[in-house]
Amino acid sequence: MANGIRRSELRGRRLERDRLDGLLRDVRDGHSRALVLRGEAGCGKTALLDHLAAQAGSVRVLRVAGVESESEIAYSALQQLCAPLLTHLDRLPPPQRDALRTTFGLSGGPVPERLRVGLGVLGLFAEAAAEQPLVGVVDDVQWVDAMSAGILAFVARRLAAESVALVFATRDAGDEPMLAGLPELWVPGLPDPEARALLDSVLTGPVDAHVRDRIVAETQGNPLALTELTRGLSAAELAFGFGGQSAVPLSSRMEDGFRRRIAALPPESRTVLLAAAVEPVGDAQLLWRALDRLGVGGEAVAPAEADGLIEFGVRVRFPHPLVRTAAWRSADAGRLRAVHAALAEVTDPVREPDRRAWHRAHAASGPDDEVAAELRDSAGRALARGGWSAAAAFLERAAQLTADPAGRGELLVEAAAAHAEAGQFVQVPELLGAAQLGPLDALRQARAERLRAQVAFMLQHGRAAVPPLLAAASRLEALDPVAARDAYLTAIGAAMYAGRFGGDVLRTAAEAARRAAPAGDTVPDLLLAGLTAWILDGRTSAVPRLHRALDAMTDDDADLVWLAAPVAHEVFRFDLANRMSERAVPSAVESGALSRLPTALAIWANSLIDTGRLAEAADLVEEIDAVTRATGASVYQLSRLVLAAYQGPEQSATALIEATLRDADARADGRLRAVAGLAAAMLHNGLGDHEAALEAASRTAEYPDMALNHWALRELVEASARTGKSDVAAEARERLAERTAATPTRTARGLQALADALAGPEDRAEENYRAAVNGLGVVESATQGHRARLLFGEWLRRRNRPGEARAELRIAYDAFTAMGAHVYAGRARRELAATGENVRERTRGDRERLTPQEAAIAQLAVSGRTNPQIASALFLSPRTVEWHLRKTYHKLGITSRRELAAVLTAR
Repeated sequence: MANGIRRSELRGRRLERDRLDGLLRDVRDGHSRALVLRGEAGCGKTALLDHLAAQAGSVRVLRVAGVESESEIAYSALQQLCAPLLTHLDRLPPPQRDALRTTFGLSGGPVPERLRVGLGVLGLFAEAAAEQPLVGVVDDVQWVDAMSAGILAFVARRLAAESVALVFATRDAGDEPMLAGLPELWVPGLPDPEARALLDSVLTGPVDAHVRDRIVAETQGNPLALTELTRGLSAAELAFGFGGQSAVPLSSRMEDGFRRRIAALPPESRTVLLAAAVEPVGDAQLLWRALDRLGVGGEAVAPAEADGLIEFGVRVRFPHPLVRTAAWRSADAGRLRAVHAALAEVTDPVREPDRRAWHRAHAASGPDDEVAAELRDSAGRALARGGWSAAAAFLERAAQLTADPAGRGELLVEAAAAHAEAGQFVQVPELLGAAQLGPLDALRQARAERLRAQVAFMLQHGRAAVPPLLAAASRLEALDPVAARDAYLTAIGAAMYAGRFGGDVLRTAAEAARRAAPAGDTVPDLLLAGLTAWILDGRTSAVPRLHRALDAMTDDDADLVWLAAPVAHEVFRFDLANRMSERAVPSAVESGALSRLPTALAIWANSLIDTGRLAEAADLVEEIDAVTRATGASVYQLSRLVLAAYQGPEQSATALIEATLRDADARADGRLRAVAGLAAAMLHNGLGDHEAALEAASRTAEYPDMALNHWALRELVEASARTGKSDVAAEARERLAERTAATPTRTARGLQALADALAGPEDRAEENYRAAVNGLGVVESATQGHRARLLFGEWLRRRNRPGEARAELRIAYDAFTAMGAHVYAGRARRELAATGENVRERTRGDRERLTPQEAAIAQLAVSGRTNPQIASALFLSPRTVEWHLRKTYHKLGITSRRELAAVLTAR
């Protein structure tokens, strides 16, 4: 294409093409795949996607690209990608079908749960692929709206055997954390020979060899930079290179090149580009109607097309997103408003009210209360879909268009709150600062202060957030008692995180809450009453109130799980903690509140470790990292530290624990210090270094951190008993007994029996060991149950009962090996060797075992659930469930569900 962006065959890229060609082969063969192309702007990701589409053959390809101006409109990219597949909607289960119809605006209905939307999209892809293999291509993910990106990432993680692939293209690794953990392909700059060949193909005259070298080096082989940065430069400019190494980011320099080309076009052609940039869907008919309103004829398109800056077809397309950005940013404010106004006039107010309101808002040159009201309605619709980020954008713009200072301040507080729920904490302080210029009335001033303090706590745990939370709660008492109660709950939670570094702040918060908060029967009321009693009246007195709060909890209280889960652990209700934590993750996802997700994931990871599912917990740790990078939130990851203690290796686990201890001391985060100390005690007990475990457990057990203190005492009893410190062991055993006696659940009795076996009367040790193995041998405390069995086996060996010892130690060794707890598997292996058994160190792969997902599907199949029911429970497609069952049958040597129950029982 003359003077256009060249789309000739790809130079080099053999590795990348082979990877994409392999993906297409896998999809044709009935497998599913996900792939993320990462690389800087202009590196050739879109060209590789073009190659994928060109090679697809019998595979159906659907494409969508993120658009910066559309990034706040919830589900916009998802709707565009799924639109060609909606003929398959009726094949989906009714809940998923209805969720998609509501999400895509095809019908009214209740707010769809995001899990149902995700399962619906997964099912829609699977149904379409049953007729023809399918590849969904999502370009410029960094500009895809958050709701679409979240759903597509959800689907990509659950693809297995549907003949579906999802291929994403985004910029550098930190740009789109939701895709973290998916298979990736980094797209670097071209190698030097290919880069030089490409540069030579676009140069129009001789260039000094040194200048050529400098161009290749500066562009780092970026194809778009090589072709575009030299365009329009004179021979003299080329002779001097680019004036030395530029400090401007490459994408900005490429955008500047596009701006120069746009500036050379006739004014009406520039308007065509601007209108196409502002209308992000690429609806050609809508664009033509808007251009007609602007008085721009069809002939204005030709110069822009001739220069390769735009392509008109069924859809309007820019050859590179930086062309769109350059067109958008090149326009003066008046012309941009005129284009938005024309687009607003031709946008259907019934079918697209939010997009029309957005255009009207950007067409306004000053305050406009009517448009502000429309934007507020759009924010409400966004919230109904869980679109907190979109709601925040609508509210911010509504505030800008509101003439009344008080009304503007109110909208800014609402926008700040929406940003906080979306996990965009960095936006909150500035919006609250602007809101306070309002001025705000007393109620909204207090709410703003509470929000500021809550965000400070989310970003940095510690005692600093407690005083402002208490001050806001005090202001709210007479204005909004419910908000005051919630602020007191958060203040107590923040003080609990401060732990040993908090001084008297925990008691101060509890006393203030008790004076101010009226008695009530809601879960937050009961939880606040129980926590204040725990702090002020002592644990024994508080236990009945804590139980009452836990018994009253429902799924509607999932936003309180960050406090309720530690309470459940404190009173040894591990089964309830497990159920709450499992529900917390889908609840956070369904609500669209990214702010809640890191804590929900962290709590669920803890429960997975308790149940022996260490590999799944490790996967969640990676997801937590991705979400915290996106939000900046501070999440204390007990799971990461405990996983290190169980899995090792010793050197890396020790380094992680020591770094965490230093970080906790620097931030005055007492709870983080307790978690790290507990992990150190667990690691050293597992390694057999009981002296080091004793030191770590002693320090950790000094402060009664909720839900952590009894675990520190448990490690302290073992370490002191193994080092011969019988007096220390006896004291720790008695302290644990005070806690377990007040809450005698099965888990509590099991932990106490283990402490009694280690530090109690010797003549009752065997009885207590057996009681411990029995009491802890349930799903919610499986890991501790295996540790009890290991200790029992060691005791039997020391009593010269090697045969009985081997039986217990083999079970413990197999269990720790299967779950990947290498530190404790090593301890069990050493003990087995001491009994005279020659044990070869092995890994989980030595014998063909069911994966955790296969095991879960098998158990649900045995319980009588159908494939669609299993798919709904495990967030998979029915076809993936069928594929996993076939693999399970093969591994177990069976052919049907009828044989499954007997084989699982035998195994």
